Amino acid sequence: MSRAYRTFFGFQREPFAADLGFKDIMETEDLLAVTDRFAYTIGLGAMALVIGEVGAGKSTALRWAASRLHPSEYRPLWVTATSGSVLEVYRQLLAELDIDTASSSRAVMTKRINRQIRELVLGKKQQPVLIIDEASLLRLDVFTELHTITQFEGDARPWLPVILAGQNNLVDKLTYRSSLPLASRIVARSHLKAVQRDGMEQYIKHHLSIAGIEQNLFDEAAVTAIHQGSGGLFRRANHLARGALVAAAAEKTRMVSAEHVRIAGSELI
Repeated sequence: MSRAYRTFFGFQREPFAADLGFKDIMETEDLLAVTDRFAYTIGLGAMALVIGEVGAGKSTALRWAASRLHPSEYRPLWVTATSGSVLEVYRQLLAELDIDTASSSRAVMTKRINRQIRELVLGKKQQPVLIIDEASLLRLDVFTELHTITQFEGDARPWLPVILAGQNNLVDKLTYRSSLPLASRIVARSHLKAVQRDGMEQYIKHHLSIAGIEQNLFDEAAVTAIHQGSGGLFRRANHLARGALVAAAAEKTRMVSAEHVRIAGSELI
């Protein structure tokens, strides 16, 4: 699809992009709430949940919260969950800890993870923070075992706080009896909700501004159409807004209408 719309509207950068720098992320109540609970959980060495529908901004909120950690004092360890075994989690964690291993032994992996966490905390004076995105994909047997890597010195040392982020069904998985040892460590929960129409209008104006456009290019009906078409979720709103700009530019009109949003929506699943 042509990017001539950027020239037509005078954008200085791609509008409604997902790869924003930290300074360009719009601060919302939900974002600040995630950051507060993130810091609280790390201070306790415990576990927190960040849940929400697909496209609600969970990954962005995690990146924002992690960016507030001083790099000399904290070591975020990022894992993207899969539907595989707990070994997949361990392999990703070992890679984050800069440890190469060809072992498929749980015992060997957990021992290496444990040793490296100790070295970070006691040797380098850094607080590791395990962040597992897409955690709702994890199998129940993974939840059963995952808590074991957070246990140090008979569970007396809270050296590895964990942040689990995923869709709303993550909570359901944690209510199973087999998941209770892990769930019992949870001290905070953030639920990223769909935004209301006013929040969506603010979001659209914010993204136009960071792309170099100060005036609102979307009429009232277009904003409403984006809000309704996205269900108040940012990721789909980005696609609708950008597609609507393309449609408006193709018609050589500088104001985006609800019809342009409808055309953009016809391209999406």
